[in-house]
Amino acid sequence: MQREKILIVDDSEMNRAILTDMLEDDYDIVEAEDGLSAVAILQKSVDISLVLLDIVMPGMDGFGVLEIMNENHWIEDIPVIMVSAENGTEQVKRAYEMGVTDFIMRPFDIFIVRRRVVNTMMLYAKQKQLINMVNDQIYEKEQRSNMMIEILSHIVEFRNGESGQHIHNVRRYTDYLLRELGKRWKRYRMSETDISLISTASALHDIGKIAIDEKILNKPGKLTDEEFAIMKTHAEIGAQMLESMAGHQDNPIVKTAYQICRWHHERYDGRGYPDGLKGDEIPVAAQVVALADVYDALTSPRVYKGPYSRETAVKMILDGQCGNFNPDLMQCLAEDGMEMAKDKEQEITESAQRQEIREYVEVVMRSKGGSMSERALKLLDYERMKYSFFASMTEEIQFEYMDSPPMLTVSKWGAKKMGVEEIIKNPAQDKKLQEVVRPDTWNKVVQWLHSTTPENPEISGEVMLRFNGEDRWFQVIFRAVWSADEPPKYMGAFGKAIDIHDRRLELEDLKKQASRDSLTGLLNHRNARRRITERLAANPAGKYVLIIFDLDFFKTVNDTYGHAFGDKVLKHVAERLDAGIRSNDISSRIGGDEFMLFMECGDEYAMVIDRIFNNISGPFEGFHISLSIGVAQSAVVGVDYEDLFHAADKALYCAKKSGRGRCCYFDASMDGMFSVLSEIEGEGAGERSDR
Repeated sequence: MQREKILIVDDSEMNRAILTDMLEDDYDIVEAEDGLSAVAILQKSVDISLVLLDIVMPGMDGFGVLEIMNENHWIEDIPVIMVSAENGTEQVKRAYEMGVTDFIMRPFDIFIVRRRVVNTMMLYAKQKQLINMVNDQIYEKEQRSNMMIEILSHIVEFRNGESGQHIHNVRRYTDYLLRELGKRWKRYRMSETDISLISTASALHDIGKIAIDEKILNKPGKLTDEEFAIMKTHAEIGAQMLESMAGHQDNPIVKTAYQICRWHHERYDGRGYPDGLKGDEIPVAAQVVALADVYDALTSPRVYKGPYSRETAVKMILDGQCGNFNPDLMQCLAEDGMEMAKDKEQEITESAQRQEIREYVEVVMRSKGGSMSERALKLLDYERMKYSFFASMTEEIQFEYMDSPPMLTVSKWGAKKMGVEEIIKNPAQDKKLQEVVRPDTWNKVVQWLHSTTPENPEISGEVMLRFNGEDRWFQVIFRAVWSADEPPKYMGAFGKAIDIHDRRLELEDLKKQASRDSLTGLLNHRNARRRITERLAANPAGKYVLIIFDLDFFKTVNDTYGHAFGDKVLKHVAERLDAGIRSNDISSRIGGDEFMLFMECGDEYAMVIDRIFNNISGPFEGFHISLSIGVAQSAVVGVDYEDLFHAADKALYCAKKSGRGRCCYFDASMDGMFSVLSEIEGEGAGERSDR
C-alpha cells in the first residue's frame, strides 16, 4: 500500500530531523530548507498529502508560501500545519485566514505532533469522502433529470418523424453560440451555470408539437395557410404546458424553457409569432435557440426536403430567407464554429459533469467552513468579543444589515441608546425601531444602499433620528456588501451613525479647551496673540493699549502657603480681571503669575487701567496682592502685536526695577536704557564665566 507523503519546510536542519524521526515510520518524508524550495516541490509533486510549514525563514517565509498556495489553489487540496515557536494572536489569526488547518508549537512534543498530523489527515479524508458522496448524489439526480427531458423531447421527435439527432444538435449549437457571444461582447457574458441551463432547456423548444396532428407534422409538401396556422400554435401550447406545472413555475429550468418554447419563432424585425416581439424584447435564450433550430433544420434531412450544405444554409440565413436574426448572432454563424461544435461533440460529457459538480460542492463545503478547526472557531469568538468591546467604547451606533432575510444587528451601546433590541428581524416593520427611524428615513437609507455598486460600495449622508421626543441629526456611513456572483447581488451593509449634535459640542469643547488656560479659564497666550493680531489687522487706525502685569513677590506665596494656595490666588486674580473688563477686551494668562490685557479705548485709558487694577489689588485670605504693570500704546509703538508686546514687557521691567507695585508706560527712552542694560549684563556674565 502506498504511503502518504509529508513535506517538511524549515530552515533549521535540526528541526527537520526531529520531525522526520517522529513521522518517518508511518509516512514518506520530503524536506525543503526554505520557502522557495517548498514551492518548487509543490509545483512538481502531485502526491503531497500534508505540509508542515515553518513561519520564520530567510527569503520567502511561511506566509509567502501560503500566498502562493492560495494563488494556485493548492491549499484547497493540501492541508497545512504551521510550525513556530511564536504564538502571537496576530500571527495565528493571519495563518488561519490564509487556510492553515492547525498549529504546532516548538519545542516539539512527539504525541502532539503525531496526533495533529493524524487528525488533519483524517479531517481531509472525511471531507473528500463527503464531497464524493454529495457529488455522486447530485450527479445521479442531474442525470435522471436530463434523461427525463431527453425522453420527452424524443417523443416529440418520434411523432415528428425526425432523426432523434435534432435535440443533440440544437443543444450543441446553443452552447457554442452562447460562448461565442460572450467572447465577443461583454453584455452577453454568462456563467457556466447559465450556459448549461439554456443548453439543457433548448431540448424542450418544440414540446408543444406533441399536440399537433401527425398529418400536419409529417406532411411532405408545403402546408396550407390553415395547416400553417395550426402548426404555429405549438409555441403557445409548449409554453402553456410549462406554465401549468404546479409548484415548478419558479424553477430556473422551467422559466428558461418557457421563454424558449414561446418565443423561439419570434423574429428580430418583429414579424415573428406568437407575440410579435422585436429586437432585444426577445430573450437571448430564445434568440440563440431559434438560430440553432433553423440551422440544424436546413443542414439535416426532413420528410419534405434533403439536407443543405453548410455554405448554402448560412447563405440562406444571412440573406433572410429563413427568418430575421440578431446581427451579433449572424456574425457568430458566419464562421466555421457551428460544424466544429457538432463534430467535436461539445455536449457535456459524464466526466466533465462530474468534475464541474465536484468543484461546486467543494466550494460550497468550504464556504460553509467544513475545514475550520476548533482553534479557528475560538479565534473567531475572540474577534467577536473584541469587536463588541471596541464598539461599546466608541459610543457610536454601529450596525449590520442583511437584506434577505431582512435583519438588523445593532451594537450593544447603540441598541441601548436607541431603546431597541440588538437583533431586529424585519426592521422595516419593527415598532420600536420606527419610533427612532421613521419609515421615510428608512426608505431613504434603503435607496442609498441600492444605489451603490460593487465598484463603489461606500456611501454616507445625514438623516434625522428621534430620541426621547427630540429630533437629532446623525451622519450615517455605510459600506454595502455585494456577492461574488455574476452578476453581483446586493446582500446588505454595515456601518455606523454619529450624533452630529453631540460631536459638534465635543469639538467646540475641545476647541475651547485648546484655546484656554487650564487653571484660570482665561485665554492662553497663543490664542490671545491670534485674536489681538486679527483685531489690529481689521482696524489698523484704532487706538489700542496692551498691558502686561505680574504679581509681586508671588514666589513667597508658594514657598510660605504652598502651591495649592498659589493656584487659588491666580484663579482669584483671573476672576477679578475678567469681571472688570468689557466684552470686547481680551484677557489672557501668559504663564506663571504673568497676565496680559488688550483694550481698544481713547484718552481715558489711564482711568480704566487704574479702576481694573485697583479692583484686583488688596488682601486675599491673609496675602496682600500687589501688581507691577507695564503698558504699551499703539499711538507710541504702532499696531504690530510683537512690537506692542515687547514694549509692554520693557515697561513692566522698568516698573519692577522702580520698587514694584508700580505702573510704567512705555516710551522711546526705554529702548536706550535696555541697550545699556544688555551690554552691562553681557559683561557681567563674561566676568562670572572667567572666574
